[in-house]
Amino acid sequence: MTTRIAIDCMGGDHGPSVTVPAAIRFLAEHPAAHLVLVGQEEVLRPLLAARIDDPRLRLVHASEIVGMDESPALALRNKKDSSMRVAINLVKSGEADACVSAGNTGALMAISRFVLKMLPGIDRPAICAPLPTVNGHTHMLDLGANVDCAPEHLLQFGIMGAMLVAAMEHKERPTVGILNIGEEEIKGNEVVKAAAELLRGSDLNFIGNVEGDGIYKGEADVIVCDGFVGNVALKTSEGLAQMLASSLRSEFKRNWLTKLAALIAISVLNNFKRRFDHRRYNGAILLGLKGISVKSHGSADELSFGNAISRAYDAAENRVLERITGRLTQTSAAPLATVENV
Repeated sequence: MTTRIAIDCMGGDHGPSVTVPAAIRFLAEHPAAHLVLVGQEEVLRPLLAARIDDPRLRLVHASEIVGMDESPALALRNKKDSSMRVAINLVKSGEADACVSAGNTGALMAISRFVLKMLPGIDRPAICAPLPTVNGHTHMLDLGANVDCAPEHLLQFGIMGAMLVAAMEHKERPTVGILNIGEEEIKGNEVVKAAAELLRGSDLNFIGNVEGDGIYKGEADVIVCDGFVGNVALKTSEGLAQMLASSLRSEFKRNWLTKLAALIAISVLNNFKRRFDHRRYNGAILLGLKGISVKSHGSADELSFGNAISRAYDAAENRVLERITGRLTQTSAAPLATVENV
């Protein structure tokens, strides 16, 4: 079965100058993949050059662009022929198995939710992305879609995150933790404590509370939190990584001895940089929708955007949506727990 990925080529800080080369590189590395490039044809066609006749590549014209600072409501209501909307429509119609955009996060969430609709049993979509750990990576959600959450929403996030990891990493019982200010059950606000009780009463492989440092220790395969906390944790982590990289560069440039030390340690430094390069983890899936929609960093370069395409492709290939839907169907006869009956 052919897997097709629709790409919003006009979105992001750099637009087609990054998205098109990333798409061409992705096709070269994935011989079985098919891509649908969506955007202004007069802009995209010259960038494709000799690849325009590639049977695995399709170009779909979209006349409008959603600006990075544009109101999500206005983008949803007024720009029905935007590259973002058209790419999502292709997923809705079945012409694509997933879509990728580096555009406006709020607009992508709003349009994806309006066009694709929510899965039965899920109240809100959640942004889920991998984060590096000492022994690999963990998946964390929500990373910014929902500032305020009820305990039931956090339970739903746990189910979706677990099914994502089970499908993409072939772990039948991934561990699930909830982000908290302490490991003890009595710690946390009322929402987090109630959510922990719901998770504990479910059939998920729930390990309890995970503190902030536990994210990078790899204490759980999936870490659940509301979007406010998740986004702060994500942006703090990215800022810390950039500060450390900048500080290392400054220290190694201090004098000729430190420059010599840098030359001796170059292989170690390169491995360190590669392991914690945020570009390798680009591509956040909007879970809870009746379709796969992937958000790339707006500032993504070619390597970073290519990884977002790969993430969408892997999610489609591993049937993440079917895995989540199947899990929700299993719970339909025994509804999700509520705070009152735990």
